[in-house]
Amino acid sequence: MTAVPGSSSLSFPPWARISTARMRHVEGVVGLLEDWAKALGAADEEVERWRRAALLHDAVKDAPSDDLAALADVSWGVPKLLHGPAAAVLAERAGETDPGVLDAVRYHSVGWAAWDEVGRMLYAADYLEPGRRGLPAALARLREGFVDDPAAGLRDVARLRIGHHLRKRHRLLPETVAFWNALACGD
Repeated sequence: MTAVPGSSSLSFPPWARISTARMRHVEGVVGLLEDWAKALGAADEEVERWRRAALLHDAVKDAPSDDLAALADVSWGVPKLLHGPAAAVLAERAGETDPGVLDAVRYHSVGWAAWDEVGRMLYAADYLEPGRRGLPAALARLREGFVDDPAAGLRDVARLRIGHHLRKRHRLLPETVAFWNALACGD
């Protein structure tokens, strides 16, 4: 892992391609997940899984699109979503063996019905990260109340994310639809 410039606590894998601004976002996601873990009384092993997923989720966000397409193991047809699948492939090649962490990284931008806790927490924290632009008051309320009812908080985050795509008339991926249906049905 390579240390993040200006940060004593975070390090990225040597294959990471990430800007300083994106590093700040990841630092915010890690911090939020650590805060939630403490408030929820998560076990140390689970907190470590959340941390690994957060560090990996945008690790190649700033890599060239052609590189991501060559690595991504999905055919979504949306180039800006390929960083998650590409990062999961690289993480697995580098020795990450936890399927929950790999699925969290792979699907963090689109949702995944079969996620365990690490995927659900990363999906929410990535959206609710304190430095994210847009709807700051609404996001702050969701972020602050998330630990009171994580399942409801996750549904709210998914509703906002999916609603944004619908308003923009973006095509919803089958993974996103299945994720929403699982959340809506309480699975």
